[in-house]
Amino acid sequence: MSQTVSKAKTIAILGAFTALIAAISFLPIKTMGLEITLSMVPVAVGAICFGPAAGAYLGGVFGLVSFLQCFGWSAFGAVLLNINPWLTLLVCLPTRVLAGWLCGLIFRGFSKLQKGRAVGYPVASLAAALLNTVFFMTTLILCFYNTEYIQGFVTALGAANPFIFVVLFVGINGLVELIAGAVLAAPCAVAVNKALSRLHA
Repeated sequence: MSQTVSKAKTIAILGAFTALIAAISFLPIKTMGLEITLSMVPVAVGAICFGPAAGAYLGGVFGLVSFLQCFGWSAFGAVLLNINPWLTLLVCLPTRVLAGWLCGLIFRGFSKLQKGRAVGYPVASLAAALLNTVFFMTTLILCFYNTEYIQGFVTALGAANPFIFVVLFVGINGLVELIAGAVLAAPCAVAVNKALSRLHA
């Protein structure tokens, strides 16, 4: 297979991932009082299968969609946007770009170890979901913690400090999202890589 054809197929697949991220972002899973977003799953799969640059790109797509949702779709995001649109963009976009990029680097690092590739799939998948939450919440704290809006949540949750606030704010919803994302991303990445190997054979 020529390099041009291979690149064209990669672009086409990343285009499909882009559409998938946009669709998933607007279709959260609502069950047992929880709202679970799995937008990091295609980001993780893309990062694992196509490398850190693809992970950063797909993370950027997720971040951009997340920012656009602040214009009426997300009540929480809309309030942040009203407080400071530039800081809201900072919370939404670079956090996801960095999470996707690091996911790709983590998998690449494990792939260089003997039999590390098998371990790399679940580790990188878990890392993608975890890093997304950590970066998002850390930036949210740095940019908005002292605002009246976030302090309202702090008071309601009875959080004594920013760390306790993050734990309580993310809560069970974040934990379920983390586990679900990691469980789904690893086997999907394995399947995509197997399919890619057949295409390149």
